[in-house]
Formats: sequence, C-alpha cells, structure tokens
Amino acid sequence: MSAKKLGKQTFALTRPPVIRGFGSVGGGKEQEGPLGERFDVISPDDTFGQESWEKAESAMQHMALEKALERAGLTAEELDMLLAGDLLNQCVGSAFAARAWGVPFWGLYGACSTMGESLALGAMLLDGGFGQWAAAATSSHFCSAERQYRTPLEYGGQRPPTAQWTATAAGAVVLGLRGPGPRVTHVTVGKVVDKGITDANNMGAAMAPAACATLEAHFADTGRTPEDYDLILTGDLGKLGHEIVSDLMARQSLPLPRYQDCGLLLFHLEGQDVHCGASGCGCAAAVLTTTLLPGLLAGKWKRVLFCPTGALLSPTSCQQGESIPGICHAVALERGEG
Repeated sequence: MSAKKLGKQTFALTRPPVIRGFGSVGGGKEQEGPLGERFDVISPDDTFGQESWEKAESAMQHMALEKALERAGLTAEELDMLLAGDLLNQCVGSAFAARAWGVPFWGLYGACSTMGESLALGAMLLDGGFGQWAAAATSSHFCSAERQYRTPLEYGGQRPPTAQWTATAAGAVVLGLRGPGPRVTHVTVGKVVDKGITDANNMGAAMAPAACATLEAHFADTGRTPEDYDLILTGDLGKLGHEIVSDLMARQSLPLPRYQDCGLLLFHLEGQDVHCGASGCGCAAAVLTTTLLPGLLAGKWKRVLFCPTGALLSPTSCQQGESIPGICHAVALERGEG
C-alpha cells in the first residue's frame, strides 16, 4: 500500500499544498444573505453584464479566478493547471471560462461536491510532483440551474418545503507548494451512495447518506475523531440534510459537536424564503472562499474538515424514474504558520 494512503479512502499529503489565494463572486440574493459583505465581487444584476445566464456563470468563474490569482501574486501563465466544473451540461460554464485563460484544463463534474473534488485533486497533483501551481474553481447560477433541472423561471412553479435555492455564486483557489496559508493535509475520496431517494426537490435527503459514509471513512482511516476538528462543514445539505447527518452520525457513536452546513450559512432561511437553504456547487465554493479560508487565516480555527456533497442526477435520469446517487469528498485544511 502507498505510504500516502490511509485505510480504504484517505490520502495523507506528504507535502501539503498551501492555498495561496482565493476569490469569491455572488449575485444579488447572496449579497442580501449573512455572508454578503464578504464576497470579493457582487453583482445585483445576475446577468453580470452578459446575454444569457450560462454566459453569466462563465463570467463569474473568470472573475473568481482573477481575484484568486491577484491574492496569490501570480499570473495565469504561471499556473500548471486549472481544475474546474459546474452544474451545466458538459460543464460549459467552466470550459468557456477556461478558454480565456490558456491554461492546461481539467474539466470536472461532481455536482455540488465539485469544489471539494477540484481542491482535492489539485492538491494531490501538486503533492505528487506534477506541478508547482494549480487553481481550482466552480460555480452555479440559480437561473441556469432552474432552466436545466426543473422548469423555466417563467413557469412560476411552487417549491415544496424540502427544496433548496441554487446559489448564484463562484469560488476559486490557487494552490502552491510554498508560502504561508491554509494547508491541504488529507483527502478522503467519497464513494457513490444511493438510498433510493427519487425526489429531485429533496437533495438534502439524497446526499446526507453519502456525507455520513465519507465522514465515517475519514475517521476510520485517520484514527481521528470529530473532536479533532474545530469545524466540520458539509455542503450543501440544507436544513433537512444537516439534521439527517447529525442524527445518523450520533447513531454511529460519532456525534458531531462542531458541525455546520454551507447550505445553512449562505442565506437567511426565513427572511429570504429559501425553504431548506442554499444549494448548487457555488454554495460550498462561496462559503469556502468567504468564510472558511479567511477564518483559518485569522486564527478562528486551526483545523477544519471541508466536505462538499453532490447529487449525481441528470434531467434525463429523473425523467426515467431513477433514484438520486450522492457523493461527498472530505478535505482536511489546517492553518499554516509560515
């Protein structure tokens, strides 16, 4: 077994890459939420000056990476690779953003877990000696997601209580092998978990079992416990999914004393009428870049476990009556001292 592999699913990075820069972009609804003042870029007009929602999403991802590069003190030409994805068919939001950078590109799809997937793979590639600098990014847009997965906005359909609101947000990070900043120390790769949920308006219930499976694997592989982390952050399970994970982990004798979910942090649940909270891969990306990384830099936390979750469905699979598989990737981040 590799010296870097712990147990069945976890990898310990021997040269933990450093997050040297990060950037965040949000829309008007995100500006009105609890994290609104923390975004680097906000556009009250959710078109971001573009002709379509899809082009707006590409523009958001471009702006997030631009800000991350600025913080890292790098140019795009210095990047060895860009890893990015989104919710759109064929990941066109990321691909169209990447064509402007001229950087070697890995297009990824992990649904709403994509920020965790891109961050984990980027860190592992650098730790493996395959480059010096890597960027990881993702985005989502409420209007493009509604058009693809549910109904056009003009339809005006009612949302059930279990539904969540797709974030219009993007986040990007730049990883390097040297310098100060939060470090990626461990990665637990998730397995696909499917408990038979078929309701596309109940993402929290569909993804929660995957989050539990990854958390259990992480603790078993590393020998750590939930108490070893100042914060465990899943995303984006929302109110219902957060309750399910809390209950299931307690039943496994692994209660989570310091546990939050990105879907509960981005919006005011009652005041903004988002039902069970936020969703979309921009949700976890936004919370990572507006809250988690600044908190680590400021010393609010020393060690956190970032666990984005994703529902691996498509419009076609839903129409064919398929259930909704879930995935969750865990990334351990620790405050760097220099």
